[in-house]
Amino acid sequence: MSIEEQIILITGASGFVATQVVRLFLQRGYRVRGTVRSEQTAEKVRSIFPEYKEKLSFAIVQDIAQPGAFDEAVKGVQGIIHTASPFQFRVEDNERDLLQPAIRGTRSLLEATQHHAPQVKRVVLTSSFAAINHLRKGYWPEHTYTEADWNPDTYEEARTADGPTAYCASKTLAEKAAWEFVETEKPNFTLATICPPMIYGPVEQPVASMDRLNESAADVYRFMNGSLTEIPATGFPAWVDVRDVAEAHLRAYEAEQAAANERFFVVAGNFFYDEVCEVLRGVEGVDKAKVPVGKTQERPKVYGVSNEKVRSRLGMEFYSLEASIRDTAESLLKLEKKLKQ
Repeated sequence: MSIEEQIILITGASGFVATQVVRLFLQRGYRVRGTVRSEQTAEKVRSIFPEYKEKLSFAIVQDIAQPGAFDEAVKGVQGIIHTASPFQFRVEDNERDLLQPAIRGTRSLLEATQHHAPQVKRVVLTSSFAAINHLRKGYWPEHTYTEADWNPDTYEEARTADGPTAYCASKTLAEKAAWEFVETEKPNFTLATICPPMIYGPVEQPVASMDRLNESAADVYRFMNGSLTEIPATGFPAWVDVRDVAEAHLRAYEAEQAAANERFFVVAGNFFYDEVCEVLRGVEGVDKAKVPVGKTQERPKVYGVSNEKVRSRLGMEFYSLEASIRDTAESLLKLEKKLKQ
């Protein structure tokens, strides 16, 4: 089947990462069916891609954690990219708001694919560095993270943990659930998981207000809007650009070794917040007086990150931190202006 005939299901199509994934698959020539929670959201996503209206369709999935949530959405598609999973640190109930949606949503999609879409040969799942990172080890400067590492937090620990710990556990347990499904059910499809750390880059998804930004865009915006007077410690000093994350999804889907089950740590390198602020001060339109100033010599020693596998297996190259933060800032300024109109 040619690329132009293939329909790719992309879950959570209105998300920060998913918007870029949708764009890339459409540009490549695929037809895309996105899952969204409502027809209103579908309209917002459609408005981002007016030139692809003939190739972009939607399936409404109101709650990904519900049994059978994806049964209809998967029918007739040739490939699946699963990006839908909650990314938030401030929740009322870890189990209800993070753990169950992430784990059940993943399991529900794989079950639907197995039972209702036997033609699907490849599923790519958006996981996270959260599923790799050992939070209790902190900066762990003597260690270099690779695909072989796993976050050791358990479901029981995550139920009562702080927000970041529970979020990281939700990504870990969802990815583990996917691998367990593949191992026990032996479905027709192979699985690739994409594990990015902090994701920066242009904001192109639908955004209702500047206080409703995705977590990583908000992470940059707080250095631009005067809400910080000092540069805080860099909590997760590893990053990648959203366009590279999207590229990794496409390459993992199309890879020659797509017959294999693979895990990919998609990371550009280490970074620190003072570097982010340095770039922001050079972006036209950013009020330099609002960008906090800090001492660069106070950077701590931190863990290493290896992107050797994605470079060698997927042929990936990466945006520079400067380009990524500049493009993030410019997109935020543009969004700010648009929302004020």
